[in-house]
Amino acid sequence: MGELVRLEVSDGVGTIRLDRPKMNALNAQMQREMVEVCAEVESRDDVSAVVVHGGERVFAAGADIKEMADMTHEDMTSHAHLLQDFTKSLAGLSVPTVSAITGFALGGGCEVALSTDLRFAADTAKLGQPEILLGIIPGAGGTQRLARLVGPARAKDLIFTGRFVDAQEALAIGLVDQVHPADEVYDKAVEWATQFVGGPRLALSAAKRAIDQGLDVSLDEGIGVEREEFAALFATEDQKAGMVSFMENGPGKATFQGR
Repeated sequence: MGELVRLEVSDGVGTIRLDRPKMNALNAQMQREMVEVCAEVESRDDVSAVVVHGGERVFAAGADIKEMADMTHEDMTSHAHLLQDFTKSLAGLSVPTVSAITGFALGGGCEVALSTDLRFAADTAKLGQPEILLGIIPGAGGTQRLARLVGPARAKDLIFTGRFVDAQEALAIGLVDQVHPADEVYDKAVEWATQFVGGPRLALSAAKRAIDQGLDVSLDEGIGVEREEFAALFATEDQKAGMVSFMENGPGKATFQGR
């Protein structure tokens, strides 16, 4: 169990909770603990989906600038691997993931949110990549994931200017997927995650890999990835159970074992 990043599991849904008061500044300890928590998620059979949450007041206001301010080029050349590994570990989780965003999700905090499959925002949330105002650029995957999510022109606007966007603009440009009152956003994220408890875990994982890997290759190569993932599921017990249930009882009534 991490000190600043911890996994809480209830009824099949895991919450990765960011807890470094008061703004969840993402220092190296938090980054290492995120990698460790994601490894814990992958090792457990009782986590069917994950919600990432920073608490009622803030998601994460960015990286710890005090920690980075005096780093040399050599220092950052080494540290940058961890800076990207902690978001890659979150993006690489095999289960569905969603961020429940309250308050600020800025810089590294926005990059954490970009690393989940979906993003639910409080109606009072503010998101952005303001690194340019510090004379740097996003370093935890923001230039890549943001452009893939909202398109290169919108990503350049946000990264070039460093401006913050409110929840409604974020929804309009596709940066977030749903907006809810601040006191409901975490519960709505848990509700979304809960639908995957008892679901076809192996198929969900295969779908996630096919989509994510397909974004990085040509259409023909992506279709090839899909073909391999599709065929591989015919070696699973869940595929047999799902199809037998469909033939005998109709759709949506299968019981899956994750095997």
